[in-house]
Amino acid sequence: MNLEIITPDKKVFAGEATAVTFPGTEGQFQVLNNHAPLVSTLGTGDLTVEAGGAKQVFRIDGGVVEVLKNKVLVLAEAII
Repeated sequence: MNLEIITPDKKVFAGEATAVTFPGTEGQFQVLNNHAPLVSTLGTGDLTVEAGGAKQVFRIDGGVVEVLKNKVLVLAEAII
């Protein structure tokens, strides 16, 4: 799936991912390929991107995620 992580300052990540784990405001959740459409708020915590067998972790301070047709858009308030 295509993932973009954007803050008010810059685009932090853009590329393909096989799984993304989010710090939701109601708890942690994961999105995989062909996930159902979703819009959710994000809390402070680790956003983990799995791609090509490697993991990359971004610590975010809140935001919103939208999942639609294998496109994941994260609007993060800040990367801390």
